[in-house]
Amino acid sequence: MLDVTVIEDPEAAAVSLDPTRAQLLAELAAGPASAAMLAGRVGLPRQKVNYHLKALERHGLVELAGERRKGNVTERLMRATAASYVISPLALASVQPDPDRFRDQVSARWLLALGARLVRDVGSLITGATKARKRLATYALDGQVRFASAADRAAFVHELTAGMSALIRKYDTPDAEGGRDHRIVLAVHPTVETVEPQVAQSVQSAESVQSAQPPESARPAQSAATEARPAAGLAD
Repeated sequence: MLDVTVIEDPEAAAVSLDPTRAQLLAELAAGPASAAMLAGRVGLPRQKVNYHLKALERHGLVELAGERRKGNVTERLMRATAASYVISPLALASVQPDPDRFRDQVSARWLLALGARLVRDVGSLITGATKARKRLATYALDGQVRFASAADRAAFVHELTAGMSALIRKYDTPDAEGGRDHRIVLAVHPTVETVEPQVAQSVQSAESVQSAQPPESARPAQSAATEARPAAGLAD
């Protein structure tokens, strides 16, 4: 099973976005299961689950993991082809974002268009490399920094731009025979804080208890947010 894969086909994207099929994908990402096993988990008849599994299999989102005999019946054990999926802008090719239509380095929407192109291009490269059974050379750097002020953020962006521009000038060889173009994307945006599911449930439960109590006995709910850590690595 792949850690993550890209969905480029519009019909496959539509299939994956169906709530029931998305739930089945999540179940099968956790491990192989038969239609009968899944029926009990999602609360649907086995025949209905089989119908959804065939649609997912037809679009390459699930695959046969094995078979087993159960009485006079042979059960097919299915598994997800990936632990997670990303839908490429190619699934909406006619309206996909195009960062070349405008260029604004301080526009969040232009950053979003760049991100969409990154998903599209890397997804296509992964698809091609997988078919050719070749390794794809990529590099990604992910980190977090806390700026004391907007002025510090502006200074950081200025130094980052100057440093990267110098590196590009140093290594860019447009006329190099046998060379290959590479795209470089740098982005800076505020961190989106997320709450762990267990903590979120605890907070909701605490708030429910507070709302049922008299004002004088209410106690403040506690919450926690996960903290992203800087990381860097090579991706296949």
